[in-house]
Formats: sequence, C-alpha cells, structure tokens
Amino acid sequence: RRLSTAEALREIPTLEPRGLRGGVSYFDAAFDDARLLINLVQTSVDLGGVCLNYAPARELLKQSGRICGLVAEDGETGRTFHIAARVVVNAAGPFSDQVQRLDNPEAEDRIVPSQGSHIVLSREFLPCSAALLVPRTRDARVVFAIPWHDHVLVGTTDTALADAPLEPQPRETEIDFLLEEVAPYLAKKPERRDIRTVFAGVRPLVKSGNSRRTSQLGRDHAVSVSSSGLVSVVGGKWTTYRKMAEDCVDVAARVAELPPKPCQTMALAIHGGRGGAVDGVLALYGSDGPAVKQLTSSRQDWSQPLDPRLPYLAGQVIWAARYEMARTVEDVLGRRMRVLFIDAEVALAAAPKVAELLASELGRDAAWQAEQVERFKTLAELYRPKSTE
Repeated sequence: RRLSTAEALREIPTLEPRGLRGGVSYFDAAFDDARLLINLVQTSVDLGGVCLNYAPARELLKQSGRICGLVAEDGETGRTFHIAARVVVNAAGPFSDQVQRLDNPEAEDRIVPSQGSHIVLSREFLPCSAALLVPRTRDARVVFAIPWHDHVLVGTTDTALADAPLEPQPRETEIDFLLEEVAPYLAKKPERRDIRTVFAGVRPLVKSGNSRRTSQLGRDHAVSVSSSGLVSVVGGKWTTYRKMAEDCVDVAARVAELPPKPCQTMALAIHGGRGGAVDGVLALYGSDGPAVKQLTSSRQDWSQPLDPRLPYLAGQVIWAARYEMARTVEDVLGRRMRVLFIDAEVALAAAPKVAELLASELGRDAAWQAEQVERFKTLAELYRPKSTE
C-alpha cells in the first residue's frame, strides 16, 4: 500500500525527511540462515539420518566405473573411513565444482561464484520493526536495511569472484558502496566507525552462456547425473530449498534404484517448529525452548549471560555442544549464536568464556582452550571493520 510522507515517517522515524515524498509498504519474510540449517540437520536426525560435521569427503569410491561410496576424513583426528552408498549427492553449494572434480578431474566448472557483502549497525539507525528497501542503486540492484538480532543488517552487493573462498571477506569498495547507498535515506548518516561487523556470503550461481555479469545470472537450481552416477544439485537459493531437495532426492532415488515414494517435504515440519515456545532469547529454539530453559536453569553459572552486552546465556553453549554439534568457539559464536555476525568486538570478549564452557563439556584441556581463543581472534579480525582514520 502507498504511504504518505507522514505515514512513512511513522513506520521508520529515522528516515531522512528532506525530499521524502512517501513510500510503499509491503510484507516479506526474514529468517536466520544458520539457525535454519541447524534445525534442518536436527530434522534429518529425527527422521533417522546420520549427520556429520568436520568430516570432509576426500575421495569417491568406484566399482566398475560407478560410484559406490566415498572416503571421508575425521577433521579432529585425521582418521579416514570408508562409507558405502548406493548413491552420492553433491550438494556442496559454491564448492560443488570441487566435488565434481573428485569424480572427474576434467569436469568443466558449472558455478560462477558471486559475493554478497553486508555491514551491521546498531539499532539506533532503524529503531522500529519495519525494514527499509532502496529499490534501485547505481548498479541497478536493491539495498536493504533490516532489523536483525536487535541490530540493523545492511546489504547487499553482487561482486564476481574468481573462485569461492572458505572465508569470504567484504571488499573496501563494497563497504563504501553500502554506506553511500543507504546514507541518503537515513536522517543519521552511518559512517565507518558505526559498523559493528562486516561479513560476506558466496552465491553459487549456475553458469549460463557467456554472461559475465553475475547480477544477470538466474538463481534457479539444476540437478545433473554424471556418467559414474554422481548426483549434483547446483545453484538455487534458500527461498526454494524445499523444491531443490525434492528435485534432487527424486533423481537420487532413481539412480539408487530405490522404490518410488511420494515426496513429503510439502507438509514436513522442521525440528523445533511445533508448539512449546518460550519468550526472549530462547525463542529462537522454537519448541526446544522449554528444554533449553530447563538446562540453563539447572546450574547457577549456566543461567548467567556470556557477556553483559549479550542476551545469550552460558548454558546455551552447553546446549549447542550437546544437541547442535558445536565443536569450536566459532561454531558457537558464529553459527549457533550469531554474535560474530552482529558485533565482532563483543564476540572477541565472549570467546574465552565460550572456550572454557566447551572444554568442560567436550573434555578438552587448557591448551585446547588457548588454541581455540587464538584461532577465533584471527577469524574475528576479518569481521572487524577497518578504520579509515
């Protein structure tokens, strides 16, 4: 619906009023990608799946030219083990070309990686429930500012990459671009010193003809089967992940010669999605919330905040280790709680406490704790915005 100038300012009081002629209000959806991923892993386990992390595939096993399993490595011990399988699915996102080369070293790349960078600001720049969307930037994209974990997430860019790095880093030009594009629409102009953290993700876009502009490549997915039987699903996006899964599993079932069954994903509830929710920071666990609350309340030290600036409790680290496959400080502060993606400085301050809690739960020694803190410091430096002063 159309908004008058006064209505737009009521929705977002921190809009720049000069030159404002109104706006358009519409509804969209928001989610936490890392939390949804954890819930999908839990859903798989609920349905009888066996899920591993820190276990990279090193080799595909073949018999008479057909894939019959793979060799995986335990990332913590270095031990390798063989896994037999009627079908192997390559769903490695921006790294799927690397997996394809395990099958065929001469395989052509199918992925064109594109980087999307973001900056995070304090809530004062958007102290409301509405998000801000700038419909057209100078590179013909959109820029958004979204209330997110009591902060403001600003994105995004579309920068072509030569390859997909494990730890993508926003470029200085991308950070400048986001600040410059969002500033005209906010009464208080964000500057470098206002940025709490910076981060980037990689889009696994599917090659299409000779197009060199990643912004012109579609976000659709594609499923293929190699001559040796490797099933690959490439491209796509979170919005269509259920359709991607259905198409991929239908093909994989045929390759494995399994009896046909109707797909269940349309009505499949994700782990944590059924009732029993609690309020506050534990609401992110959905129907697991009461159990997390019980755990955090079982010991006085577990019911304390990890840091005075954080809503997260110490007991949530224990929960992450026991029920969410967290093995490192990064797992906790980056992928189970989103502290690293909200405020890099606060994440650094919380790291020693998280290492201590993980060590007690996983049976690690003081040397492991120190190593974890140092490794996290090195990582967090990549998320801290560089000052121009």
